[in-house]
Order: sequence, then structure tokens, then C-alpha cells
Amino acid sequence: MIKIKSQQQIKVMAESGKILKEILDQLASVVRPGIATEEIDKLARELVLSWQKKLPKAEIKSSFFNYRGYPAFTCVSINDEVVHGLPSDRVIKEGDIVGLDFAIKYQGLHVDSALTVGVGKISTEAKKLIRVTQEALDVGIEEARVGNTTGDIGFAVQKYVEKNGFSVVRELVGHGVGGELHEEPYVPNYGRKGQGETLKEGMTIAIEPMVNIGSYEVVIAKDGTTYKTKDGSLSAHFEHTVAITKDGPEILT
Repeated sequence: MIKIKSQQQIKVMAESGKILKEILDQLASVVRPGIATEEIDKLARELVLSWQKKLPKAEIKSSFFNYRGYPAFTCVSINDEVVHGLPSDRVIKEGDIVGLDFAIKYQGLHVDSALTVGVGKISTEAKKLIRVTQEALDVGIEEARVGNTTGDIGFAVQKYVEKNGFSVVRELVGHGVGGELHEEPYVPNYGRKGQGETLKEGMTIAIEPMVNIGSYEVVIAKDGTTYKTKDGSLSAHFEHTVAITKDGPEILT
């Protein structure tokens, strides 16, 4: 069942989104050669704790921690890891690309966002992958309008990505978000115009292109959590939580 949010709920999610963006930007700023992914997760814990002290009545929490048993606050995915990278003692190296996915629950409502950053000097192809994935998110958001469909979003993202020579992951998709971290509807990054759920005022969705340099196929890593590209090619991920309003899409994160 798709949950329509009130204007007040969207206002709360927008407030939450500002906090999430600040935390995610801080996490991105420490990504460098020599840092372990578990150190990034440790910083996320510290930043959430800091916000809890600033706004004790808001009950700010990491949405990921203990979600279906997930043991960390963040997902940190490197190179061929698509999403859900489990923080560990793995050290980031020069030339890596790193996806950071983070979500918080604030006053009972979730917001979700992700970005991918290059570490030091990265390849020309990796730069293009990151740019195209971020631009594909912008293209998808532009279609998030009352009366359009989730298929319109997916079609626009897929068309843009494939025009640039890359592929969009099929097995993993965007989703509704708000009262729960994952709600209906599914928001695929591929599809046909006019198909899927019709977008209505008050819907809040997470649009999140996951783009691979090679094949769109993915596999689960040995840790049972991390998704990787099947062919070992690089992957990038960007995500925003977006509200559907009568005036067009409103980016909440």
C-alpha cells in the first residue's frame, strides 16, 4: 500500500534531509587513501550521537543499524561493489571509487540518500561513470511529477545511462520511503513510459540509479550483504529522497 504524506510530514522529512546531507557530506570529506571503511562508519555513529545530543526530542537514529540484522550505520561500497557494502577493516586506496549510502529516522520518518566519490586520481572512465550516474539521478528526478509514472522515471534514467554506454542494475531498485525505510512503490531505474505506479501528490520516493560500466548483472558477495557487479566492472550509485508535489519534485535530501 502506497502511503501519502501530509504537508507536515514532508516538512519534517525536509528537516531530516538537511541533517542527512550534512552528515553524508562530512563522511564524503574523510574518504581518502589509507582510511578503513569501518572508520567511516565509526564517524557516522559519532555524528548521529552528536545530533541526538543537539536535538534529544527528535529521536534521530540510523535507519540502517539493525535493519534486518544489518550491523553498521552506513553502507560503504568500493569499485565493483554496487550497494550494501559492509564496513570493515578494508582500506581505501588511491584510484578507488567509493559509494556512501546513509539514511536516518527523525521524528518517526526516514530519509535516504547516497553518493559516489573518487579517491585521488581516478581513471577517465571512472570519472565519466560518476558524472553520468549523478546526471541520471537528476534526469529521473525531473520525471517525478504528479500524473507521471514510476515507469517514466525508469525510462528516462535507462535511456540516459545507455546513451552514455553504461548499464543500469535491474535487480535492485528505488522505493517509497517515509514511515518505513522501504515502502511501496518500487522505483526501477529502467522501464517503459506510462507503466508502473502513477505518481500522486504527497508520495515520497527514493530515486537511486545504480550504474555499471559493464553488464547490469549483479551477485551477492561472500559476506552475504554486499552486491557486486557480476563481471567485476566499476559501479556508481547516487540517491535522493524526493517528494511529489503539485509544483513538481522536491528534493528532501
